[in-house]
Amino acid sequence: MRPVSVLALTGAAAVSLSLLSACGGDGGKADAAGAVPVTATDDTCEVAKTDLSAGKTTFKVANKGSKVNEFEVLKSDGKILAERENIGPGTTVDFVVNLPAGQYRLLCSAGQTGKGPSQNITVSGGSASGDARLGKAAADYRAFVIVQLDDTIAKTRTFVDAVKANDVEKAKELYAPSRVGWETIEPVAEKFGDIDPKVDAREADLKPEEKKDWSGWHLLEKALWKDGSVKGKEKYGDQLLKDLDVLKSRLPGLTLDPVNDMAGGAKELLDEVATGKVTGEEEAFSHTDLVDFKANVDGAKKIYELLKPVVQERDAQLAGDLDDNFAKVEALLKKHEKGDGYVSYDKVGEGDRKELADAVNALGEPLSKLAGAVAK
Repeated sequence: MRPVSVLALTGAAAVSLSLLSACGGDGGKADAAGAVPVTATDDTCEVAKTDLSAGKTTFKVANKGSKVNEFEVLKSDGKILAERENIGPGTTVDFVVNLPAGQYRLLCSAGQTGKGPSQNITVSGGSASGDARLGKAAADYRAFVIVQLDDTIAKTRTFVDAVKANDVEKAKELYAPSRVGWETIEPVAEKFGDIDPKVDAREADLKPEEKKDWSGWHLLEKALWKDGSVKGKEKYGDQLLKDLDVLKSRLPGLTLDPVNDMAGGAKELLDEVATGKVTGEEEAFSHTDLVDFKANVDGAKKIYELLKPVVQERDAQLAGDLDDNFAKVEALLKKHEKGDGYVSYDKVGEGDRKELADAVNALGEPLSKLAGAVAK
């Protein structure tokens, strides 16, 4: 989860608003489709209904504030069950969540700081018995997550070895590949909120008082490409590996929900592309944004492929739209391949960036419907 400014959502990056937004009113306790209206402003979070039934729930979140907002469903222990980021000012989104019985806190975070006004809700009753195919998809995705994290750790270890040797050219070569696994499963990694800021925080997102504690990939990226030396940065490489090892140690207890974590995660991955990679903000020094872009898309496509047997049966048109739009994004990315990677993103012109942004936008529309299809 990264803060996104309103300015960052203009131009090409505004795709995130169009793929997240939908028209809808907020009158009554639930609209005609049964959605629960939520009105978010810069300092309020009003939920129309606080006693809900277990199972599929659609929150219709209207941002009537002046800042980009984030809507979180928090479990009683404070951990995030599900979240929808990048809800632009003046927009409304339908956010589908699978709610087991229990107590939850709904949080509206203007400026996407992870803090803000909230309201408690109670969910009661039992959920309908699930489709066994979704259980298998969740188990297969969990195995995929573990493989990707293992790959990240192995490649990051090699990258850190080059950093500790102050071999700048070798470290530059290894930097982007070390991040691919992470970018592929980023929404899962973000479930452990204390790890993501340590390993993946960008300098531009830090407050002045936070810069002294900055660590992770992007600190080393800046040293390599801007300073031209990583001498004295050895401790940051060691810390990066330690933080990734901590994340791995937490995976045995990880459970993944096909709606909240898989379908919702696929949407989050595309939002990552729209608000960070298309704009060139993610890799501000190395300009390896297209490597991250491809990893995000691959991660979203993997989730869709695991869920596709269910989606194909429940909404064949949606499956067809997703197939077509994933193919279009992949074809555009292929145009920018260079060797085993991609061209430097600062060499990608505005016309090509807009073409990529439009393709992401087109994919985002059907992908936003994935959770609804899975939760039917």
